[in-house]
Amino acid sequence: MIEVHRVSVLILVLAVSAACCLGFGFVLQQNAAQRAPLNDFLSFRLLIDLVKVPRWLGGIALMVVGMALGAAALGQGELSLVEPLLATNLLFALALSRRQTRQPLGRQGWAGLLLLAGGVSAFIVAGEPHGGAATADPMRQWLIIGAMTGLALLLTAHAKRSRLGSGPVLLAVAAGLLYGVQDALTRVSGEKFAEGGFAGLLTGWQPYAVLALGVTGLLLVQSAFETASLRKSLPALTAAQPIAGIICGVGFLGDRLRTDAVALSWEAGGLLAVVAGIMLLGLHPAMPTGTVERAHVGRLQPQPQPQ
Repeated sequence: MIEVHRVSVLILVLAVSAACCLGFGFVLQQNAAQRAPLNDFLSFRLLIDLVKVPRWLGGIALMVVGMALGAAALGQGELSLVEPLLATNLLFALALSRRQTRQPLGRQGWAGLLLLAGGVSAFIVAGEPHGGAATADPMRQWLIIGAMTGLALLLTAHAKRSRLGSGPVLLAVAAGLLYGVQDALTRVSGEKFAEGGFAGLLTGWQPYAVLALGVTGLLLVQSAFETASLRKSLPALTAAQPIAGIICGVGFLGDRLRTDAVALSWEAGGLLAVVAGIMLLGLHPAMPTGTVERAHVGRLQPQPQPQ
């Protein structure tokens, strides 16, 4: 019992620390991306332009640290346990945004905070995520991964036609789906490394898929940040990632949840509360509105940073 308790605390610390870095990083990235030229939308030129901006590089550095901490948490616990904890990144994004906008938390903020924290707690306590044997059927794995990536591609294609309308939300959902799959394959990669070292890791396809999904997701997220405020993009990203991750975890990684009627009702209620909390926090007045009405189409130049 003592060992289980220690591991649970370690997972909690790693996952919440990852969420903190991700939340702060997303705010810094959006601060920079909203100044990018609109003709860079869904183009890798956008990433090349943003590399010139110190604030964006700081946000990316925080994101990389957050992903590393998240990978460490995934190495200690089930995806179905870690993903809801990572969704708390929105709390830290709101904290930094409040510092920038000087907005009080208010009833909406407290309600969103309670729903998000309570929903995560309800899902974990009711579901009791624990490990099991991963599926030996590769078709099932490819079916789930294909469905997630296929849906992300469809959302991206539609977003390209409505980039200043529903496009940013669709891109954020697509990125969340890809990040959920990336988290699942990160866990698989960690297991391969533990079993066979670098030789075993590099001979599999999973680490290369993790890299490809990470770069693609990054492009989608920055394009969403470029064309809309955090109020539109970050809630959709934060809600989609844990749902995709849980589906992958239960679908082919062997994660197990309690399935009696009472537990399932609490799990479903917990996830609904998480999504509702994410939406309330994402629409909070403290979240920067961004500057979508921009006429410049040239290359992004480094901007003076606000004090």
